Amino acid sequence: MPPTGLIPILATPFTADGALDLPSLRSLTEFQLSCGVDGVAVFGMASEGFALTAAEREAILREVRAVAGPLPVVAGVNGTSTVTALEQARAAADGGADQVMVLPPFLAKPSPAQVVEFFAEVAAGTGAQVMIQDAPGVTGVPVDVAAVAELAGAEGITSIKVEAPPTPVKVAAARQHLTVLGGQNAQALIEEYDNGAVGTMPACEFSDLLRPILDDLAAGRRAEARVAFTRLLPLIHLGVRPGQAWAVHKEVLLRRGIIASAKVRLPARPLEPITEKALSEILDELALPSWRGGPR
Repeated sequence: MPPTGLIPILATPFTADGALDLPSLRSLTEFQLSCGVDGVAVFGMASEGFALTAAEREAILREVRAVAGPLPVVAGVNGTSTVTALEQARAAADGGADQVMVLPPFLAKPSPAQVVEFFAEVAAGTGAQVMIQDAPGVTGVPVDVAAVAELAGAEGITSIKVEAPPTPVKVAAARQHLTVLGGQNAQALIEEYDNGAVGTMPACEFSDLLRPILDDLAAGRRAEARVAFTRLLPLIHLGVRPGQAWAVHKEVLLRRGIIASAKVRLPARPLEPITEKALSEILDELALPSWRGGPR
């Protein structure tokens, strides 16, 4: 069965001089486990996967796999062609990923028929389960419901992460064919679950707040879930601000004592004053606890 439930996309911590920070990555993964997540994901959009070398991807997956233990690990694939996506997917499978989350190629825009061909070829050539990542807002490449239906019959393709707004509508359509998880930083979490999603893959700085919301939903405590979710929404929305999302995620993790630096890599941008002011006000209202683990 494909991984489901709360599967946060891990940020990639860097030191102040921009090098990969494995102690902070270990701390971040341990924090997720302490929150009761159902799995973790690396190399997603919130991971700055676009700014990682092949050697860094290998080191990150090895570290996270070791800390996560039996929990599922999902590895993002963002190759810009079939051959480069296959290279990343095979490396992820060899490195211990349980599932690969695959974006369609997006520099040279594929036709609808080529989208189907691409995912089928990647699934056939990869030793891990494949999750389709449907994120047209970023890629400019839609994965329409007809393509999802066709790909549901391809060996190895088991699920889809829906990030095509309005996500609840796409979730309701896609669930007829594949296991569906929500994205978009959980902005429409409750509606997505109402319409058939069985998991969510948001950023990683508030997993301890999302866990009880999902537990309340599962137990039928809908009013409690909605109150807690509404309180969290300002932080969720700030975490998708164009150009600033990565800096927001890392600043929260830094202030909570989970990572040692909020450094991001170009073309991500450091936190600018307007967003920093808004973030500080939101965090003051939420009063998120520090995490005692911290990088070692």
